[in-house]
Parts: sequence; C-alpha cells; structure tokens
Amino acid sequence: MSNATSDKPLLIATGVSKHYQMGPSRLDVLKACSLHVKRGEFVAIMGRSGSGKSTLLHILGALDTAQAGKVEFDGQDVFGAGSERRRVRFRRNQFGFVFQFYHLLPELTVLENVLITEMIRTPIAGWLARRGDARKRALAIIDRVGLSARIRHRPNELSGGERQRVALARALVHQPAILLADEPTGNLDRESGAGILDLLLGLHGDGQTIVMVTHDKAVADRADRTLNLVDGRLRDE
Repeated sequence: MSNATSDKPLLIATGVSKHYQMGPSRLDVLKACSLHVKRGEFVAIMGRSGSGKSTLLHILGALDTAQAGKVEFDGQDVFGAGSERRRVRFRRNQFGFVFQFYHLLPELTVLENVLITEMIRTPIAGWLARRGDARKRALAIIDRVGLSARIRHRPNELSGGERQRVALARALVHQPAILLADEPTGNLDRESGAGILDLLLGLHGDGQTIVMVTHDKAVADRADRTLNLVDGRLRDE
C-alpha cells in the first residue's frame, strides 16, 4: 500500500453538535464541528482533558450520536435511515478503535483478545469455516506489533505498552478503513508511547487512514495535519 492520500474525503463531519443536560444546566461539548479526512491521511485532534475530543471521536466512529450535524463515510450517511443497524455495520467492518485504557478481556490470551473482533463480526454458522483464516490474520498482525512471543500470555502478564500493542492488533485484524485512536499513548511511559507512535506511523506509511485524539503536541506533530478543539469548536492549527 502507498501512503499517498486521495483528494476525495473518506470521512466527513458537518456541523456536529453535542450537549449534555445536567439538571437545569446545559453543557455544550461540541459546537457545529466540521472536518474531513482523506483516504490515507493521518489527522490529529488536539484538546485539553475534558474538551470533548473523545466525544467527537466516538461520534465519528459511530459509537455515539450527536444532537445535530452529519457524519458521512465514503459517501454514506452514518446516522441515516436504519441508523442503529448501519452504525453497527460501520463499527464491525470499517472502523477500528484503540483506547487509552486498552479494554482487553483479562481472561483471554493475547491471541484470543485479537481474535475476538473477528468472532464478533462473523455469524456463528460461518465461524468454523473462517476461523483458520482469521487466526492467520491475527498472528500476522500480532507479529507486526512485535508480540509473537506473547500470544499465550494474558493481559495481567503484560506491560502497559504490550497491552496497548494487543489493543492495536485487535483494532487492525479486520483491516478497517479508518483507525480511530483515543489518546493511544496517554497511559504509557515515554518509551512505550514512542513505540506505539512508531507503529502508527508505520501503518500510516502503508496507507492506513488514522484519526487520533491527543493532548500531547509532540504526538500530534507527527500527524499530517492537526486540528484543535477549543471551547467546543474545531480550528485548524
């Protein structure tokens, strides 16, 4: 794959707004936020803790909904008719997610945690026929993140950086069109965080589209383009 970007946006958000009602008070988290992400692009969204950047990422990835605005993926309205079904389909097939706190299942091994994505998106009747290919893909991406020697270990036997590598492999095993990363280095020491960022840059070099939120300017500076979320509004750097 090439790291060249396409001029046609893959993901477009227009006028996305989100608020929470807290008793008599209304908290406006996002105010008419708009952005576009080209295929093959690495976009960083910066903002202080509590600025709403994670909320925005969850809306872009169909994990949450907005009160106003529109999100389109490859020309399709993510929140259009049949919204819930459509959102599930996008999450299963087109989006990959990496979170700050890993969200690994403690009772599963590294290999099983990575395979869980494929198991969830495959009908039970079809799993027996597909599990061999799924296992091969899982082993290949585990090798890509440098954990081939740890496939039988459980999360409590891994360092923070290793856990995040497992989470990254899980997000990539189904070859998502867009990788959405929520503070992927935020819970790691500097060395481990640098390793995760290097992996992301390598994936981007292979053509992976990435949208990452972070509060760390040094991390954001490695992306192709940075947007800042300030007072609920997105601004170009």
